[in-house]
Amino acid sequence: MTTVGLLYPGHAAEDDFPRIEILLDTDIRLPLFATETGEDAYRADALREQGTPGRLAEGVEELRLAGAEALLWASSGGSFAQGWEGAHEQVATLARAAGLPASSTSIGFARAVRELGAGRVAVAAPYPEDVTGLFVRFLASAGVEAVAAASGGAASSAEAGSWAPEQVKRLAREAGHPDAEVVLIPDTSLHTAAYLLELEELLGKPVLTANQVTVWEGLRLTDRRTWAPALGALFATREPVLRSLEPKGIEVRE
Repeated sequence: MTTVGLLYPGHAAEDDFPRIEILLDTDIRLPLFATETGEDAYRADALREQGTPGRLAEGVEELRLAGAEALLWASSGGSFAQGWEGAHEQVATLARAAGLPASSTSIGFARAVRELGAGRVAVAAPYPEDVTGLFVRFLASAGVEAVAAASGGAASSAEAGSWAPEQVKRLAREAGHPDAEVVLIPDTSLHTAAYLLELEELLGKPVLTANQVTVWEGLRLTDRRTWAPALGALFATREPVLRSLEPKGIEVRE
């Protein structure tokens, strides 16, 4: 059995993860601890506050007792709002506290783009434009170019968690760009696990969503590769695509 512990901010789309367990159809387990979020607002200061060491430490012992072999901070905004260096410091602190490998959703996005051999992406984010811009800059620090970005204007995770699939698809189409090799849909508050293949068929290219990427990154930390095509192109290959997306002077750190 492989167990990846998830630290998830509050309550919005955490029911995606039991669905992903079923779609993986293996001995993979994804125990989840809901951390306190403070103010639920898509603002840079509120997102940074969600990811403070004290908040992340709340669930470490419970997830260790659940048998976690690695920990994932299952938050996009709560990681990329820290900036590239800050996001790595964040997970390094978490790893030291837990004594386990750790990463976050945003770092997972950078790695997943590289896994697919891509360098140019479109971003379809539910956030206000300024918060989407923070994610675009985070990607740029990893050598990933956002050739298009669309913002949904949601004010909070509660609002994003209430979105119907058609709202997500509409935003994804709005972000579409012929030069984009992959479409990124950040925010672990969005329910996306049930219709990943529909998104890829709609857009005609691989799609990376936050909850899908979170699980993939956790499995990467445990050296577990799983073929699960129902979870999209990211899970449809067993062998990694070797391609460096690291800009000069910047290291994608383990």
